[in-house]
Amino acid sequence: MSALRPVFIAEASSNHGRDLSRALVFVDAAAAAGCDAVKFQLFRIDRMFAPEILNHSAKHRARKDWELPLAHLVPLAERCLQRRIAFSCTPFYLEAVEELRPYVAFYKIASYELLVHDLLAACAATGKPIVLSTGMATMEEILQAVATLRQAGASDIMLLHCVSAYPAPVREANLSAITALREATGCKVGWSDHTRRPAVIERAIHRWGAAAVEFHLDLDGKGAEYADGHCWLPEEIAPVIARVREAFEADGTGFKEPQPAELADRDWRADPQDGMRPLRHVRAIWEPAA
Repeated sequence: MSALRPVFIAEASSNHGRDLSRALVFVDAAAAAGCDAVKFQLFRIDRMFAPEILNHSAKHRARKDWELPLAHLVPLAERCLQRRIAFSCTPFYLEAVEELRPYVAFYKIASYELLVHDLLAACAATGKPIVLSTGMATMEEILQAVATLRQAGASDIMLLHCVSAYPAPVREANLSAITALREATGCKVGWSDHTRRPAVIERAIHRWGAAAVEFHLDLDGKGAEYADGHCWLPEEIAPVIARVREAFEADGTGFKEPQPAELADRDWRADPQDGMRPLRHVRAIWEPAA
């Protein structure tokens, strides 16, 4: 289990509504909340859904309004650089890998694309770190995906245990699968949260050693996905991140020795000769403060 503090990744998803100014605020909000990275999605609905679905589903066709324009990549990457937060994006079609390559610090591959080995291999071939969500997948499918990534040249792979329900029931979080994935693959493993429960995130980190936490972020409850119930608001996630950071500060070095805050009290311990405080050499010279 990792003793390193986890990486927090804010998923803007489609809550930006193709509005660049709003998308830039996602970067600012993620940075202000204490996140290490912010992630967007690059998809085209006619490359994501089969014609049989689009021809019959107005709901799926409406997702056209969620597509991230390519023109937004440069300003988003620049804002991330300014705010000292890593920029990432999920490619949902093969050409998107190269479209994102100049800008992203790492590729995030979604659970729904775990079976698309050509996409996995293309991401891996760039040499950039890979984060792969594993929602809905069997262990056999995950092992095949990891093998594909490694064969294509990936050396830095992070798996995210994930329950692809929006929101995900707490009792189905199955956080112990984090250990199972780590042992089966040798990869770093984190948690992609859809529960929107602070206790689940903190349990994933402190009990199961999640090396990263990804969560869906909205700014104001007006994002396209907020109503589904799996998105956090900045004021909700910020205290969770702060609490986790504070907890890791308490770990220390592991070497048992007096800490700076307690040094002044060492001489006020009970003396071994008579069991009274302070030590005898202090009594001999002690005077009350003026």
